[in-house]
Amino acid sequence: MDTVDSESKPYFVLVPLMAQGHMIPMVDMARLLAEHGATVTFVTTPVNALRMKIIIEKIEESQLPIDFLKLEFPCEKAGLPEGCESADMLSGSDQIIKFITACAMLKDSLISCLGEKYPSPTCIIADMNQPWVGDLARELSIPRLTFNGSGVFPNLASYIIRHQNIFSDVKDDKEIVKIPGFPHRLEMTKAKSPVGVQRPGMEQFLEKRLQEERSADGVVVNSFYELEPLYVDSYTKTAGKKIWTIGPMLLCNRNTNEMSGRGNKASIDEDDCLRWLDVQKPASVVYVSFGSLAQTTLAQLAEIGLGLEASGCPFVWVIKAGDKSTDVKEWLSNGFEERINDRGLIIKGWAPQMMILSHPSIGGFLTHCGWNSILESICAGVPMITWPHFADQFLNEILIVEILKIGVKIGVEYPNQWARGEEDNNDNDVTVERDDVAKVVPEFMDGGEEMREKARELAREARKAMDEGGSSSNNLIELIKEYADTGKTSSVEP
Repeated sequence: MDTVDSESKPYFVLVPLMAQGHMIPMVDMARLLAEHGATVTFVTTPVNALRMKIIIEKIEESQLPIDFLKLEFPCEKAGLPEGCESADMLSGSDQIIKFITACAMLKDSLISCLGEKYPSPTCIIADMNQPWVGDLARELSIPRLTFNGSGVFPNLASYIIRHQNIFSDVKDDKEIVKIPGFPHRLEMTKAKSPVGVQRPGMEQFLEKRLQEERSADGVVVNSFYELEPLYVDSYTKTAGKKIWTIGPMLLCNRNTNEMSGRGNKASIDEDDCLRWLDVQKPASVVYVSFGSLAQTTLAQLAEIGLGLEASGCPFVWVIKAGDKSTDVKEWLSNGFEERINDRGLIIKGWAPQMMILSHPSIGGFLTHCGWNSILESICAGVPMITWPHFADQFLNEILIVEILKIGVKIGVEYPNQWARGEEDNNDNDVTVERDDVAKVVPEFMDGGEEMREKARELAREARKAMDEGGSSSNNLIELIKEYADTGKTSSVEP
């Protein structure tokens, strides 16, 4: 493995957004940087560190130079319930601004810790949703890179949309608008765009994020050049800075079983899950999961379940513990689990997703189109049925279905917002009917072999990119060398 000369002392501080789907790839980033000669401080909080306990313990056992800095999260000061330290813990839309405020309050604590306990960082990499890190980097006179846990295609489209205010004068959320400056024709509605239907009170945060995205020294992306070459080149030109594609970072750990839980305890014994999968026919099972942030109403869960039942296909269905758990348990036990017992496996809570996707019985993935899930599906060589919910997920759907051609749409036309509270939640909301599920799933499973072959080819390309001498591996080495000089300062004026 190629590494950086230790005398150059590369030292990176990573500041993720406190949310499961954002922290996981940045933990993988920390591992990659450390394996290639860098020292890393990973900023987290007590509750988030506890949720990642397994993966932290494994990293500590490996003796990689990664320190997990646990900053106290100011829940009380920001008006959040005690222990509410992650975005997937927010119970309502009114808590979003409070959460953003609490994250920004970490700045003084982090500066204090970096001054007292650590050497001067050579580079700080922060989630784009932590724009306060820009002020910190300027105070410390160190370079700053942004990280957006999405791919290059949605990153580029989002950059153009935000920086050119494409939807600022669009009143109708369903009006189709052309995105100018994209390397090919791209159209979408405001509702499906990353700006979506903005919540009141977010204006100042969004403006600050826009400014810091513009002033960053570069962008780190969890993707690989061979997956999105046109968009990497275009994004580099459009943003006027280096785009570092260093993924899929989940492949930094080749052990499938360790990757499967990604630091969390699965809600089902992995051996039991494997035994169930082992008796299914190859490529016959559809895996259904919507990630950690998407919230599904009871009515919609019922439609999914009845649609899967009517499809006649074997399935593994992950239902988050937070999805109205008491009501869902009652509905499932009201005859449904008994009826599908011979061909359906229901997992309540966290699932060993990568292990499941990597099993030869899995033939398709019904997904919310979160980037982590997309990469896991690509790395497993599994095509997708797309059910986007919000943010960049509708752009990801376009990439999967229209560009890469490794998926089909379930037919979602309007976003389903996350962190919904009682004031904006309706248990009767249904986005996709059971008949849609019952129709699309078997058609996809029966006729998806061409897509499966394309997905398998992308899986091979992903591994090549991460192997020594591959595009992502080379980019990682260049990134570390670029920011290894302790005397290097940001090239961007505050």
